[in-house]
Amino acid sequence: MKWQGHRQSDNVEDRRAGGGGGGFRVGGGGSIGIGTIVIAVLASWIFGINPLTVLGVLGGGDPVSAPQSQGPATKPPAADEMAGFVSTVLADTEDVWNGILRTGGAQYREPKLVLFRGAVGTACGTGQSAMGPFYCPGDQKVYLDMGFFDTLRSRMGAPGDFAQAYVISHEVAHHVQNLLGITGKVDAMRGRVSEQQMNAMSVRVELQADCFAGVWAHHSQKGKGWLERGDLEEALNAASQIGDDNLQRKTQGTIVPESFTHGTSQQRTSWFRRGLESGTVQQCNTFDAQRL
Repeated sequence: MKWQGHRQSDNVEDRRAGGGGGGFRVGGGGSIGIGTIVIAVLASWIFGINPLTVLGVLGGGDPVSAPQSQGPATKPPAADEMAGFVSTVLADTEDVWNGILRTGGAQYREPKLVLFRGAVGTACGTGQSAMGPFYCPGDQKVYLDMGFFDTLRSRMGAPGDFAQAYVISHEVAHHVQNLLGITGKVDAMRGRVSEQQMNAMSVRVELQADCFAGVWAHHSQKGKGWLERGDLEEALNAASQIGDDNLQRKTQGTIVPESFTHGTSQQRTSWFRRGLESGTVQQCNTFDAQRL
């Protein structure tokens, strides 16, 4: 992915306070190894617990009480190549979604993307690295501990910069859903339907976000032509690796469809490809689809 030399977004807040380190540091305590992070990430995805639910977004509570490790929001250091990559991808999502929504007669409100390490305070409660990247509708911010990219590559079998770009664009897609009123409508169903029905609705939300990520990729490539051989395969592989069925098979040996919250590997790649090939949000209506 030829991302260098393109515009970088000013909407990145660096709250990593204190710089690097080998593990994820929570408060003043010890370092949590990457293996622990992987287990926690997989657990949140597998057992019917959406990270947004953990944060209290859908339930209205604040169940997470981990210490926070963060500093004041600053711009990422100019020499931080990985932060530069994130800022460049975010800038391109801004360009694409500004154009798409403007064409539809709407205005795009650009989200902030917060870089953090360990734990971070959000309008949705305390977010932790173990949850993986997430979007908080309460403050309209995407939260990312870039150590997740190491997890994606080394533990989940999804290497590559465009796999990382897919992750960012998927979280930005949740912001688009929020702006379009989709998030609010789904949130309103909580408590009025069964847990299994809510899980099924969560799958449709996540697959639509995958499709929106594909729409972004379509327009991004059309506008910049920055994808290289193998890049699209990286994104499709990432979508496949984090399918509910694949994660359950790897960690518990059995598949429990009623606990799915993000969709199967086949569904995730299919909806991403659908957005990629069509380039239109109209093709991403997972809520009316008879078959996912």
